[in-house]
Amino acid sequence: MKLTVFNGSPRGKGSNTKTILEHFLNGFMTTGGNTYEVVYLVHIKDSDNFIKLFEEAEQVLLAFPLYIDAMPALVKTFIESLEPLCGRKSNPDIGFIVQSGFPEPIHSRYVERYLKKLAVRLGCRYKGTVIKGGVEVIRATPNWMNKGLFKSFFKLGKTFGTTGEFNAQIMRQLLKPEKLSKWHFRFFKLTGDKFYWDKLLKKNNAFEKRFTKPYIK
Repeated sequence: MKLTVFNGSPRGKGSNTKTILEHFLNGFMTTGGNTYEVVYLVHIKDSDNFIKLFEEAEQVLLAFPLYIDAMPALVKTFIESLEPLCGRKSNPDIGFIVQSGFPEPIHSRYVERYLKKLAVRLGCRYKGTVIKGGVEVIRATPNWMNKGLFKSFFKLGKTFGTTGEFNAQIMRQLLKPEKLSKWHFRFFKLTGDKFYWDKLLKKNNAFEKRFTKPYIK
């Protein structure tokens, strides 16, 4: 099986998307004869080649982060560039991986519906959307703390490599919890807001502007 992977993270090779894709692809390659190519949409200078790669692909996997409930602009641009291929009979099968810093996968449900419609409009067979929340934490924690997450993506890639489909049981496991309990909400608010996100805001000289409302007159 030949898999063409489009990484839609603005962070490119330094992204969380790349990290989880590595484990997925390691599992995918346990089946003999499988091959893959990874394309980084952040390499805008190569954008003319993106359509050709999609056009010639056998299987496509589009993976990207969700930023404040929206896909990155470079992913939107890529999708819009595929309009000439809509309805083409030889379009590849397509699946998606959507990860976010939000712990609750419910934030990704709306983009999941859109991606399903996108596959139909392109004329591609829809393989499903893998959703995983709370992924930003892997940037701030050692690898041993993320063994479970990495193992799940490895297993997901392994089953995909043998069947050509996402394993429904593993997808359900990655979704948990769909919504945070009150206890978990307080915990993430304390550890995320007060430490990690505040640190990032200060690093980018934006801490004093964190409550700014630019669109309110």
